[in-house]
Amino acid sequence: MDQNELKKLVGEEASKWVKDGMTVGLGTGSTVKFMVDALARRIKNEHLSITGVVTSNATAEQANALNIPLKSVDEVAKIDLTIDGADEISRDFQGIKGGGAALLFEKIVAVNSRRNLWIVDQSKLSERLGSFPLPVEVIPYGSKKLFSKFAKKGYAPTFRLDNTGQLKYTDSNNLIIDLHLKEIEHPHTLAADLSNQVGVVEHGLFLDMVNTVIVGYPEGPKVLTAR
Repeated sequence: MDQNELKKLVGEEASKWVKDGMTVGLGTGSTVKFMVDALARRIKNEHLSITGVVTSNATAEQANALNIPLKSVDEVAKIDLTIDGADEISRDFQGIKGGGAALLFEKIVAVNSRRNLWIVDQSKLSERLGSFPLPVEVIPYGSKKLFSKFAKKGYAPTFRLDNTGQLKYTDSNNLIIDLHLKEIEHPHTLAADLSNQVGVVEHGLFLDMVNTVIVGYPEGPKVLTAR
């Protein structure tokens, strides 16, 4: 079973967590794409009434094409459940997100959700965070100054580039600096340091937000719950 098949199984399993009447945060990424497809089928076949809140323009485009009703995060009183992917999840259920450059919207939706559910294939699990480069969203003005500060701190920064080799811009027209840290010993301390840097809009450390993860294994999806 290849990685896409694992992602599809996980996405379909996650769609079952959505109940009639829910307001649902729709994440971003390849695994979530399968979940949104599966959710659209449930809406059609089971006549579910839900409202989606998207975390990126890409997810909005997909959801609109599938006729999933959408509202912005500012238009809803609550978000019952957000289903999103992750780029790396540590043993203690901390996460790195932002590989798809949607970390700002993803975190806004996550912190306004009653419950967050992450869906990944088994390759995204690790003992400790850091093997996946940590994305930091920064405003363009002064971004080179921030880059230099990160380099001096030993964070091994690189600017995120798009497929043409140009600087990658987010949906908010910001830039991404990826930090190649290899291992993050104290994620909460690092998160505070990054948040305190003028010019940083948001970072990809998603801490203390999730206690349930659906993981794709060759033998099928498994639900992992934090102790």
